[in-house]
Amino acid sequence: MAKKPTKPHPRKKPARKISKALVRYKQQVKTSLSNQKLKTFKKFLIARKQFLLETLSQMEEESLTKSRREASGDLSNVPLHIADMGSDTFEQDFAIGLMESEGEEVHEIDNALERIENKTYGLCELCNKPIPEKRLRAIPYAHLCIKCKEKEESGA
Repeated sequence: MAKKPTKPHPRKKPARKISKALVRYKQQVKTSLSNQKLKTFKKFLIARKQFLLETLSQMEEESLTKSRREASGDLSNVPLHIADMGSDTFEQDFAIGLMESEGEEVHEIDNALERIENKTYGLCELCNKPIPEKRLRAIPYAHLCIKCKEKEESGA
């Protein structure tokens, strides 16, 4: 009795050799920056992160925990005017927006520090080409080269 050829299970997808090759390639690609330059960028990123964390803590203490009355030193029990309440709300919303922005920058810095440890700092995450040092000095947590960043922003 002849055996019928077995068909692959319909739900199983064939292994993607291309993606494995890409992963191996990305693991092999290392930064072209010297160890001294990596140390310099690492020190700068750590200092920037510390500054942002201190700023975030200070902003939280000053603008989000104090009421208008405490912040202004107003000791009277006169009811607040609606315009004053609107100003307080605007200031608080503004502070929250700044804190979110700085929190995102801290996250980007953490990612950059991880790339330094992995020796992939200074390489574009999309095309694996070196990011110019001039760009890294301007935006030390940049993870895309200018060309790829422009594509990302244009939605292409």
